[in-house]
Amino acid sequence: MPRVSPQTGALPKTPENVSRVVVIGGGPGGYEAALVAAQLGAEVTVVEKHGLGGAAVLTDVVPSKTLIATAEVMTTVDEADELGVFVRDAAGTTSSASSVVVADLGLVNQRVRELARAQSDDIRRRLEAEGVRVVEGDGRLDGPTRVVATSPDGSSSVFAADTVLLAVGASPRRLPDAMPDGERILSWTQLYALDHLPERLIVVGSGVTGAEFASAYDALGSEVVLISSRDHVLPGEDPDAAAVLEDVFVRRGMQVLARSRAQAVTRTADGVLVQLADGRTVEGSHCLMAVGAIPNTAELGLETAGVRTTSSGHITVDRVSRTSTRGIYAAGDCTGVFALASVAAMQGRIAMYHSLGDAVSPLNLRTVSSNIFTAPEIATVGWTQAQVDAGEVTASVVKLPLAGNARAKMQGIHDGFVKLFCGNRSEEILGGVVVAPRASELIFPVTLAVAHRLTVDEVAHAFTVYPSLTGSIAEAARRLHRTH
Repeated sequence: MPRVSPQTGALPKTPENVSRVVVIGGGPGGYEAALVAAQLGAEVTVVEKHGLGGAAVLTDVVPSKTLIATAEVMTTVDEADELGVFVRDAAGTTSSASSVVVADLGLVNQRVRELARAQSDDIRRRLEAEGVRVVEGDGRLDGPTRVVATSPDGSSSVFAADTVLLAVGASPRRLPDAMPDGERILSWTQLYALDHLPERLIVVGSGVTGAEFASAYDALGSEVVLISSRDHVLPGEDPDAAAVLEDVFVRRGMQVLARSRAQAVTRTADGVLVQLADGRTVEGSHCLMAVGAIPNTAELGLETAGVRTTSSGHITVDRVSRTSTRGIYAAGDCTGVFALASVAAMQGRIAMYHSLGDAVSPLNLRTVSSNIFTAPEIATVGWTQAQVDAGEVTASVVKLPLAGNARAKMQGIHDGFVKLFCGNRSEEILGGVVVAPRASELIFPVTLAVAHRLTVDEVAHAFTVYPSLTGSIAEAARRLHRTH
């Protein structure tokens, strides 16, 4: 790839028909963009300092969902008695499966780390096979058409670029009086170094990250205290779904402290002490800080290139991922658009389609499905209950509890529901919520309905397997049918 000549300082010329693309950040937004750019014939360089796949693969999505996969097994074991499944010892004595099955967190985290590294290596091989040059280092802008990559040994290389994509992600937010130490006070990136299950884990923050880890560690066998500064867990999600999850948490023995703001976290002789703003204290063996994330945009050279940011430091982009500077695009968590790996990847692909002159459709967040990997899971797509209640869209709503679903009864599923929103005039499916085990899989037919503007009758008239949980989606659609 083109570098500045050390003798003249000049940038070498490339053939006029070859675009030079430099991507800063090798996460989903970066590596997916690089693959598209290579496919479209560009010369592509990816600069990544921590490892390909970025935080999503190495310290966030892949590791957390791998840990949660083990937690799902433990949840199944815990509920096995209801299905008539017990453990029998050599003497023929039966015991509850949950009383004899334990999780070895050291082995679990070893598997987590190995799987994350293997996924990162797979991404590297794929990029290199497509002719993408991978540079290990810290990338920054030096004006709108130059990228400086500083290697771990301190040496620097400069790359000329016709197009730059910024995909630098975000990092856990840190509070001055609750700084993670990697041992007892932890960010979500540090959990995978633990080799023993926390005896009493205090989770500060009840958003998606806090709820997911609280659910997982509760299933793995830790005593969990969840501290929420709001009235309930998951304050930004569907209120009915949040209520179901909080009820499940409490029923399973988790302590949920609502309207409780953590002011400071300190180490004790053998654990941690969390001080709340109202003077109360909570003691535990470990504390997970899950209080949001900040974009990794400091010292990125945005000012030198005229790239505008918001007050929170996020890079401002439009629906085709353009920043305020011509030729510079951005994707992923550093944009603050929607903190999902799938959205980051789509933003990156859209950026390359647009910059390299291919056909492109602007990002449509109305068709984005998302999932919270708790037990039960919560999946959503399209318009939300809050938007319907606020009058932003006129819609009819049906919520159908899974308790009446035959397959749910067979599987011992008691909690959860399917909720659909449809336009009062168009009768199109505008959005939906699924609360259930594997809701991440069940939301797909609703996503298809939203993306392709299917009506409730079109969904209702499609055949579903009997018995199946997806039958509740068709049933909810049937209940939204109106005669004319």
